[in-house]
Amino acid sequence: MNEEAEPAFPGARLAYDLAGCLRFYSRLPVPALPGEGDPHAVPDFRTLPRMLPLAGFLLGLPGAGVLLAAWGLGLGPFLAAALAVTAGVLVTGALHEDGLADVADGFGGGTTPARRLEIMRDSRIGAYGGVALMLSLALRIGALATLLDRVELLAAPALLLAAALSRSAALAPLALLPPARADGAGAAVGRPSRRTLATAGGLTLLVALVALVLGLPVPGLVLMLGLGLGASLAVTALARRMIGGQSGDVVGAAQQAAEIAALIGLLAAVPA
Repeated sequence: MNEEAEPAFPGARLAYDLAGCLRFYSRLPVPALPGEGDPHAVPDFRTLPRMLPLAGFLLGLPGAGVLLAAWGLGLGPFLAAALAVTAGVLVTGALHEDGLADVADGFGGGTTPARRLEIMRDSRIGAYGGVALMLSLALRIGALATLLDRVELLAAPALLLAAALSRSAALAPLALLPPARADGAGAAVGRPSRRTLATAGGLTLLVALVALVLGLPVPGLVLMLGLGLGASLAVTALARRMIGGQSGDVVGAAQQAAEIAALIGLLAAVPA
């Protein structure tokens, strides 16, 4: 784990955590850093998520770049938004979408916590999961396309902020709930410390400040932050009631809900 690695350069601990976030949350080939130790070890979520907002920002860059390129080529708002969301899914390997589908199937099809957890472990996608995936993609593409239509190039920093914010907000289940199963990913990675959560929150506000400088309106930023966190807390409360805790799938569902809510929140503050 990163806390045990011997730092080889100034800021090494933060760099190790950033690299760990990028490896865990994406398919990017991130090489081992000097002095990092085993880059494939189980991540230590007591400290690693402090760099998650920055990692989310970086993971949003391919989608933002595709969005700007497609818009510049005159492909229109819908196709540009669809291509941008596709780029994001490819970068992450549909990690969060997979969690959302599993949660939808488990919560929708199970009648007891044990049965819900059993369904969530099934690799097959059922009707609830399929509908959840379709709605998630449609809502994100629709929100981005509408933003392009209203604010044009400012949709790119909005996408970057949503990518950073949603991943920070998705820490809520890990911070507030116990693992739903003793042998799951939620139990293996550990619980973020208060200092880790504070650092992640501070970096999220820093990304929001960058978006503000780039031209996003203050009311929109406030709604993005508030609704994004609120959506994640709603998923957290639902997970507590349905399975009595959190899992990796719940975190993925929280991220999807937070990203959708953040983009819609910004739309609500931008005149049609």
